[in-house]
Amino acid sequence: MTSLFRSALHHRAARRIFFPATAAAGVLLLAGCSVPADTARAAEGSTLETTSTGVHYPLELDNCGTAVSLQAPPERVVTIKSTSTELLLALGLGDRIVGTAFSDGPVPQAWDGDAPPVLAGKVPSLEAVLSLAPDLIFAGWESNFSADGAGQRSQLTDLGVQSYVSPAACQGNGYRPSPLTFDDVFASIEEAGDVFGAPEAAAELVREQRTELDAVVPSGKGYSALWYSSGSDTPFVGAGSGAPALLMEAAGLENIADGIDAGWSPYSWEAVAEADPDVIVLVDSAWGSTDKKKSVLEAHPVISQLAAVREGRYLVVPFAASEAGVRNVETVRSLSEQLAALD
Repeated sequence: MTSLFRSALHHRAARRIFFPATAAAGVLLLAGCSVPADTARAAEGSTLETTSTGVHYPLELDNCGTAVSLQAPPERVVTIKSTSTELLLALGLGDRIVGTAFSDGPVPQAWDGDAPPVLAGKVPSLEAVLSLAPDLIFAGWESNFSADGAGQRSQLTDLGVQSYVSPAACQGNGYRPSPLTFDDVFASIEEAGDVFGAPEAAAELVREQRTELDAVVPSGKGYSALWYSSGSDTPFVGAGSGAPALLMEAAGLENIADGIDAGWSPYSWEAVAEADPDVIVLVDSAWGSTDKKKSVLEAHPVISQLAAVREGRYLVVPFAASEAGVRNVETVRSLSEQLAALD
C-alpha cells in the first residue's frame, strides 16, 4: 500500500487507487479448508463488487495524504461545507446525508426539495457528529477536521468513522492542484462517484458539465479583474492557482493577483489601485454581502476613484459557487453573461 500511496503522490491525476479483495483464497487456505482447484482459482481472480454500481470493494484511497478504507458505499454521511453537500445532491444521493454543517449559502433551486437536515451552522463538534452515527464525514476542507472541530482524521478512523475531502480541495504538498483545472474538478466528481457507489451518475454529471462548459463563450475584451472575497483593512482576494483563478480565466478575465500561488490570499489596496482592474468580482455571502463589499470599496479614499467602482462594474458570485465543486461551470457561464451585460 505504501508504494501505491507514493505513486499517487507523484501522479495527482491518478488519485484513485483500488485494491481488489484477492485474499479470499489465502484466507481459506490459512483456515485449513480444502477447496477445489477451480474454486481457488476463481477466488484468486475475484473482487468484491457492488451488484448495482460495478465499483470494487474494499476501496482504498490516499485522500490528501490520509488513508481511507471503505468496505461498501457510505450510507450515513455528514457533510461539512456546501461543496460537499451539493456534490452529493447533484449525484442524486441526498438520502445518504444524515446531517449538514457550515453551509455557505442556500441550496440551489434545482435541489430545494432534497435539502438535508442541518446539524450545525459552523463546523460541528465531534460529539455532535458522532450522535448521528455516520459511517463517513465528507468535508469541504481538510481544516474542518481538527481536535476543536469534527475530530482529527486519525481519531475518526479509530472510532470507525471514515473521512473524506474532495481531492480538488487538498492543500498538502503533492496533493494541492496548482493550478486548479477543470480536469481536477471533474476528476474529483468521478472519484466521489466511486466513493459513494455512483460512478454512472458521476460520469453523466461530468459529461453534462463538459458540454455546458464547451458552450460558454468567454469574453474577448481582455478585461482585468479583482476577485474580492472579504476584508476591509486588508482585502482577501482570489489568487493565481485556485478556483477563483480557474473561473476568471475560463470567463476570459485576467486576474490581477495571478502571480500569487494560492487559491486565496491577503492583498493590499495599494496593489489594487496600481492594477486598476476593469471589473471587480464580488463574492456574496451571509457574513459578507455584496452591499457590504460595495460600501467598503466606495468608502475607500483611493479605491473609490477607480473606474470600476465609479461605474459600478461589478460581477457577483455566490460564495458556495466560488470553491472547487459542481457549481463551477455554471459560475463561468454566469460570469460570461454578466460581462456581456456590461458592454
